[in-house]
Amino acid sequence: GVPFLSGCIRKYNSWHVYGLLQRSDKKYDEAIKCYRNALKWDKDNLQILRDLSLLQIQMRDLEGYRETRYQLLQLRPAQRASWIGYAVAYHLLEDFEMAAKIVEEFRKTQQTSPDKVDYEYSELLLYQNQVLREAGLNKEALEHLNSYEKQICDKLAVEETRGELLLKLERPDEAYGVYRSLQERNPENWAYYQGLEKALKPESVEARQKIYEDSWVKFPKGLVLRRLPLNFLTGKHSKFGECLDSYLRMNFSKGCPPVFTTLKSLYTDKDKVAIIEELVVGYETCLKTCRMFSENGECCREPPTTLLWVQYFLAQHFDFIDQPGLALEYINTAIDSTPTLIELFLIKAKIYKHTGNIKEAARWMDEAQALDTADRFINSKCAKYMLKAGLIKEAEEMCSKFTREGASAVENLNEMQCMWFQTECALAYKDMNKFGEALKKCHEIERHFVEITDDQFDFHTYCMRKMTLRSYVDLLKLEDVLRQHPFYYKAARTAIQIYLALHDKPLTDDNEESQADNENLTDKELKKLRNKQRRAQKKAQLEEEKKNTEKEKQLKNQKKKKEDDDEEIGGPKEELIPDKLAKAQNPLEEAVKFLIPLKNLVRNEIETHLLAFEIYFRKEKYLLMLQSIKRALTIEPSNPWLHQCLVRFFKGGRDAQILGFSVGPFIIHTELMFHSILLGGWGATK
Repeated sequence: GVPFLSGCIRKYNSWHVYGLLQRSDKKYDEAIKCYRNALKWDKDNLQILRDLSLLQIQMRDLEGYRETRYQLLQLRPAQRASWIGYAVAYHLLEDFEMAAKIVEEFRKTQQTSPDKVDYEYSELLLYQNQVLREAGLNKEALEHLNSYEKQICDKLAVEETRGELLLKLERPDEAYGVYRSLQERNPENWAYYQGLEKALKPESVEARQKIYEDSWVKFPKGLVLRRLPLNFLTGKHSKFGECLDSYLRMNFSKGCPPVFTTLKSLYTDKDKVAIIEELVVGYETCLKTCRMFSENGECCREPPTTLLWVQYFLAQHFDFIDQPGLALEYINTAIDSTPTLIELFLIKAKIYKHTGNIKEAARWMDEAQALDTADRFINSKCAKYMLKAGLIKEAEEMCSKFTREGASAVENLNEMQCMWFQTECALAYKDMNKFGEALKKCHEIERHFVEITDDQFDFHTYCMRKMTLRSYVDLLKLEDVLRQHPFYYKAARTAIQIYLALHDKPLTDDNEESQADNENLTDKELKKLRNKQRRAQKKAQLEEEKKNTEKEKQLKNQKKKKEDDDEEIGGPKEELIPDKLAKAQNPLEEAVKFLIPLKNLVRNEIETHLLAFEIYFRKEKYLLMLQSIKRALTIEPSNPWLHQCLVRFFKGGRDAQILGFSVGPFIIHTELMFHSILLGGWGATK
């Protein structure tokens, strides 16, 4: 490209083509430079301006994106994309009022009949309303919604937005009517009951409870309206017990497995936990004796399955409050009565996992999987438990039941971006001290996030064309915080820990170790060892030949698919070789690459700052070490790892001061922090 440009430096199309080549290689910064050079020779070229705007929004150069969209609007004021792109630029820059004005000016140019259903025009109106709300113009947004309601296709969004706006404008009577109609449409939506509470503004717990009691009469089969009062009702002698009794009886009679999950949020209150336990244990006793929830004879006889679900609930209950013995008793009783119910085996495996017996947990999860081999969820759960138990090969075989035929299960899972599997694999390899394999999985997860970021490129033009502007803005906001995802956090944390271990104790070549051991052997022992090694080598070669013949077909299919993928992505990627990854020349620099996204996006986790301290401690960067400690202190001052870091920082800083480094102010500040924490007064002195 460069020799070609040297002869055609004044031709804009040469720079444009060179920019396209850079873009195909994902070198977006270089591509932007090329487009800017092209515009020097042809500043009004529409295609170059469009390509430049796509790269600017991809790289989040919002100021540059606004300028480019303004140029496009001036050149093509009749095009819809010119107006919409300019409005989105102001929206992303949080100049909401200007964005709303631009959308309104464009809307005036659209000639649509009020009776005609036009989805794209409907989306434009909803986007305009969203901009008005984000600008804080709630009154104008409500008037806009009422004016164009007939032309908006998404009627549910209209009603939900109207309810929110009426509450913000303090018009509770109208908001109450809106949320009542929404409740009739879907009585199981939690948000509608919250809207009703905000509209009615109950002054007491009894008044708040009355809202739900009225709903019980109207929707007798509703579950959410019986569950929500349990959040605010308190005390053993209040109506909490009555509401809980009604809710549990409905669920146990129907046989709802997730009932414990719906009540798990109540377990922060010890009084409520005691009431739940007393009530459900009473159910179990009565159901065993008279097949009813109570012995007073007021209720009907229950089917045998009701007792099963009560025991299922009690097993989860006692497991959650850390009484695994009782939990196992209940779940074993349930399994003895119904040995074909998969959910029972799932809970038994979970109990063993919580007790730390991972091997036994994996065995029981395998039992559950054997009951229904066509269930992908159970298959995935079983594979996950196997990975936790260190049974990597068995987990791969388990996953192969649902992966593509003719391809390796691991490769297929990587293609499908199955990150839960790769995360668990990385942790399993790390526990086995196979650092190279663990790092390979971590880097594969990192590449998935890079691909997800790159995939947004196609949506910049698609969403403008299809007018899905609300979803487009949500996508851009999601991409900005993409590496907040737990999958990335787990992979990055694992990679950093491994790189720290490799820095502290680098791996040595196997050949060097074997030579050092051989020096201590006699000639006879050495001869025996070499013969043994030759036999092992021949056996390994035969096994490898067999594997190669089996993999030839797989490799052909994979190679073809990989070539197609490389054409789409923009060139082949560097192969991840475990041995090479485990012998990185500078492990700390590799660890920093994983750390930077965590420092930017996962600041609320104390482990982020403590891992940062570990890296900077080894790099002897005292200011960054102090920064990490101070941030960690604001999150959890009593953390044991943090105290250890404080001591090490204090000691390391003193040693550096003795050697002549100027770190005195940092040491004094840290010493004050350390003493104040020991005395329990950091909260008052920080």
